[in-house]
Amino acid sequence: MSTRILLLVAVCAAAAGRVTAASAVGSWEQITNLNDQKIQELGRWAVVAENKRLADKTAALTYNRVYGAEKQVVAGGVSYDLHLVASSSAAMYGRYMARVYVQAGTNTRKLVSFEPTH
Repeated sequence: MSTRILLLVAVCAAAAGRVTAASAVGSWEQITNLNDQKIQELGRWAVVAENKRLADKTAALTYNRVYGAEKQVVAGGVSYDLHLVASSSAAMYGRYMARVYVQAGTNTRKLVSFEPTH
């Protein structure tokens, strides 16, 4: 009997438009605490990963900081859009957008994209 009541409550809450974990999947959420060590470390990791992909190692970037970030819960993990500042010998300070996917459970990271922004 109590299982039926819980199921009924869950169905009613979903029908009323309440936010559930399932409805949050796919929605981008602004990250407000940019000083969070995890966010800054993800930005640093993205720059290192991009440097490994560069054919011209003289164009390597030096990480400065993340100045904006969003996250999206996706199947199997979380995607992060990190707006960051990095420098190189070619460009004193440049702004970039890195998309990083972090797999749930294993915390395996993948640099999906890394592009300069204007």
